[in-house]
Amino acid sequence: MPQYNLTRDEARERSTLVDVSSYEHTLILTGEGESFRVRSRIRFTAAPESTTFIDAITASVERVRLNGLDLELAEVVSPARISLPGLAAENELIIDAHFSYMNTGEGLHRFVDPVDDEVYLYSQFEVPDARRVFPVFEQPDIKSPFSFTVVAPEKWTVVSNSPTPTPGDPSETFTDLGEATIEGMAVWQFAPTTPISSYITAIIAGPYRSVHSELISSDGSPVPLGLYCRSSLFDYLDADNLFGVTKAGFEFFEREFGVSYPFEKYDQLFVPEFNAGAMENAGAVTILENYVFRSRPTEALIERRTVTVLHELAHMWFGDLVTMRWWNDLWLNESFAEFMSTLATAEATKFADAWTTFATIEKSWAYRQDQLPSTHPIVAPIEDLADVEVNFDGITYAKGASVLKQLVAWVGREEFFTGLKRYFDKHSWSNTELADLLDELAATSGRDLTSWSKLWLEESGINLIEADLKTTGEADAEVVESLRVTQAPWSLDGQPTPSLRPHRLAIGFYSDSGDGRLTRTHSFPIDIDSAAVTVDEARGLPRPDVIVVNDADLSYAKVRFDDRSMATAARRLSDFDDSLTQLLVLAALWDEVRDGQRPVQDYLDTVITHLGAITHSSGLLTQMRQLDTAVSSYLPPEQRKAVHARLADRFIELLGTIEEGTDQAFQFVRGFIRHAVTEEQLERLKSWFDPACEAVSGIALDTDLTWEILIGLCANDAVDDSAVQEMSRRDPTATGARQAATARASRLTSAAKSETFTRLVDDVDLPNSELGALALGFGTGLQRPDGEIITAQEPLRPFADEYFDRVAGWWETRTLETAQTLTLRLFPPVSSVTVSSARQWLADHPAASKGLLRLMRENLAEVERALEVQRVSSASKGSLNLEG
Repeated sequence: MPQYNLTRDEARERSTLVDVSSYEHTLILTGEGESFRVRSRIRFTAAPESTTFIDAITASVERVRLNGLDLELAEVVSPARISLPGLAAENELIIDAHFSYMNTGEGLHRFVDPVDDEVYLYSQFEVPDARRVFPVFEQPDIKSPFSFTVVAPEKWTVVSNSPTPTPGDPSETFTDLGEATIEGMAVWQFAPTTPISSYITAIIAGPYRSVHSELISSDGSPVPLGLYCRSSLFDYLDADNLFGVTKAGFEFFEREFGVSYPFEKYDQLFVPEFNAGAMENAGAVTILENYVFRSRPTEALIERRTVTVLHELAHMWFGDLVTMRWWNDLWLNESFAEFMSTLATAEATKFADAWTTFATIEKSWAYRQDQLPSTHPIVAPIEDLADVEVNFDGITYAKGASVLKQLVAWVGREEFFTGLKRYFDKHSWSNTELADLLDELAATSGRDLTSWSKLWLEESGINLIEADLKTTGEADAEVVESLRVTQAPWSLDGQPTPSLRPHRLAIGFYSDSGDGRLTRTHSFPIDIDSAAVTVDEARGLPRPDVIVVNDADLSYAKVRFDDRSMATAARRLSDFDDSLTQLLVLAALWDEVRDGQRPVQDYLDTVITHLGAITHSSGLLTQMRQLDTAVSSYLPPEQRKAVHARLADRFIELLGTIEEGTDQAFQFVRGFIRHAVTEEQLERLKSWFDPACEAVSGIALDTDLTWEILIGLCANDAVDDSAVQEMSRRDPTATGARQAATARASRLTSAAKSETFTRLVDDVDLPNSELGALALGFGTGLQRPDGEIITAQEPLRPFADEYFDRVAGWWETRTLETAQTLTLRLFPPVSSVTVSSARQWLADHPAASKGLLRLMRENLAEVERALEVQRVSSASKGSLNLEG
C-alpha cells in the first residue's frame, strides 16, 4: 500500500538524524486472539529540534511517550508510522501498542497444527516487516542492539537471536498485566544482541521440539547448535545429516573467510507455511519445514536443502556481520550467499557436482529473468520499498552469483578471499556499499574493477556467444582451418542493447572415442571482451563431432552450437561422458526453442529418446519441468493429448529397463502421474492408488506420493470426492489439508473451478499455504490436454475477465505475498485472447503499482513467447510417435 512505502531519500535523511543506541521490546504472546501486545523502549540520539518518524504497522496504539511527554495519538499515529516531533539530542521513546498476528508468512505468523491444535509462531521480516511486530527505524543502515523479552505459555519454547535464557516467573515483573493474563505463562529475557539490522532479528515461539549439538569455532570458542521443528514432525527430523552439513559449512566458511563465526549460537528452525526457502536471521535461521522430509524426497531436493542450509550460514558473515547500506545492494547480499553456498556444497559435502546443479537450475532461472521486459542491472535502481519487494528474482540471486563466479576467476581465487577477509575486518558490524568490496578486491588482485563492474553489474541484458568454424579436406577427414568465437548483444525490443562484456570461458571439442562414447578431446580456455577472438590452437586439428560453446559452463551467456554440432549432440546425447555436458546441450536446445528458432518437437524428441541416460537428479528434475512446459504451453494444442500419452507410456517403458528404487525411477513414477491421460493409463494410476499397492518399481507409495496420484486422478475426473475425503482421513495433517485443497481445485468442472476462484479472491482470511494450494489446483487443467481452453468457454470464461477486473485491487487491499501469488497463479492460460486482454489492461492502468506492472508485463511476455513457439512448431510433429 502506498502509505506503507519508504523511499530511499526518506531513509537517507533519517539516517543522518537518528542513531539508535538500544531497542528494548517486550512481547506478550498468548497465541490467542487477533493481536499481541508489545511494550517498547527505544533510546536514540537525534539532531535537536528535528522531526522524524518510526515505523509501526499496528492494530492499535495505547501510548506514545517521548522524553517524558505523552504525545496525542491522533496527531502522531498513522497506518504505518508514528511521528516523532521536537526531538532532543538524547531521546527515550516508549510505545505501548498491539500488533496483529499474520497468516500470510509476513510479520509474526501464527499457525495452528491440526494434529494437536498447538499454536506455533515465527517472525519473517525481510524486507520491511519487523514493523509489523514492534516499532522500529526499519532500514538496514540503522543498526542497534536489540533486547527482547517474551511472555508466553510456560510449556512453549522461545528462540531469538541471543541464546535462550532460563524462563522465569512473569508475576515478579509484570504485575500490571493481571493474574488472568500471566497465569500459566513464563518470561524469557534475552540478552542484548550485537548491533544488527532490524530485518535479521527474530522471534520464534511455540511448543517446538529440538535437538542440540556443538562445534568449536576457529577462535576456539564453543558454538551451540540447535535444530527445531513442530512436535508432530519431530520424528522425521534427520538431525545427523543436518548437523553434518552445518558443521562442514562452518569449517569451510571460517577457513575461506579467515574470520570466525560472529554470533554466540546457531539455531535452525523449520517453520510451517514459510514463504521462502529460508531466512538469515542472525543466529536463528528459519527454514521451510518442507525440508523435514516425511516422505521420500528426490536427491535434487536433498541437495537443494544442503545448498539452502549453507546459503543462510554464509549470510552470517555476508549480510549479518556486514550489511548493505540500502537495498540497491540486495543483489550482493543474495548473490554472494548463492555463490558461496554452491562452492561449499561442491567442496565440503557429498554433492561434488553442485556446479552442474547450479548451471541447470540457477542459471536457467537467471537466463529466463534476463530475457523478460523487466530485466534490470544486477545493481538495480532501488528508490523505495516498492522497488525492492519485487527484486528477489533470478537476476538478484542467480545472475549475480554467476557473475561473482566470473569475478573470482577474473581476480583469482586466493586474491578474492584475501580481499574478502580485509573487507570483513574493516567493516564488521557496520554497513557498506558495493564499492567497499570492490576496493578490497582491487587492492589484493591489482586489477582495476571499474570497467568490469560497469559492464557486468550496471548494465542489464545478456550476450550471445557462438563458434564460427571453417574446415578443409574431405567429408570424412576434415580439419579445422579456422575457429572464431563471436560475441554479440542480445536484447528485446525496446530494451537497451547490452555492451560486449569480458568473458573467461572454454570451447570444448568432443569426438567418438571408439567405444561409442563422446569424450572431450580438447578444451581451449579463452578470454573474449570484443566481438570476436580466434582460437589459433584449434587450427589443423581434425574436425570434432561436437563443438561445445562455454564448455564446463564457465561464463554467463547465451550460446548457440553450429547446426552440425547440435544435430550430433541431440542425436547422441546418451553418449556423452559427463552429465554437465549433456545438460548444457539440452539447455542450448531449450533456449533455441524458447526463442522461436526451433520447433518444440525437436526438444521433445531428444528428451523422450534420451531420458534413460539423464541420471543427474537436479538435471533430470529440470528436464521433467521443461517437459511439462513444452507440452502444456509450447506444443500446438491439437498435439498435446497424444504427447501427454506418449510421455506417460515412455515413463512406463523406462521403469521396465532401469534399476528399481533409484532416484531416476522415483522421478519417472512422478512423471507418469503428471502425464497419464488415456483410459488405460488412468486405470494403472487407480491401481497405484489402491491401498493394497505398496510400491511401484521399488518406489514406496508413501503419503505424499499417494497424494500426487490422487491429484493426478482428480485432474482427469477419474475419482469422486469420496477418495479425497478418505485420503484426508488417513492424513489429517496440515500437509494433508493442503493436498486435499489442491486435489479438489484440480477438477475439470465448472463447479470446482468456480468454488476455488471465489475462495481465492474473496476469502481474505485464507492463510498463505492454503492460498497457494488452491491456486496450484485451480491452474491445473485450465488448458485441457486436447488443447480445448476451458476459460474460453462459458461458464468459465468469466474467470479471465474477473482476473483483469480485480487484479489491481489485490495490490491495494492484500499483503505483498498474497497479491503476488494471486497475480501470478491466476493469470489466464496461453491464448491470443489473454494477450489482447493483458495489453488492454496495461494500457488502462499506467499508474498501477510498480510491482504489479512488472508482474503483468512478465506474464504477458511469457504468453507471447509461448504463442510464438506454438506458431513455429505448428507445422512440425518431429519424429514423435504420436500413436504410441
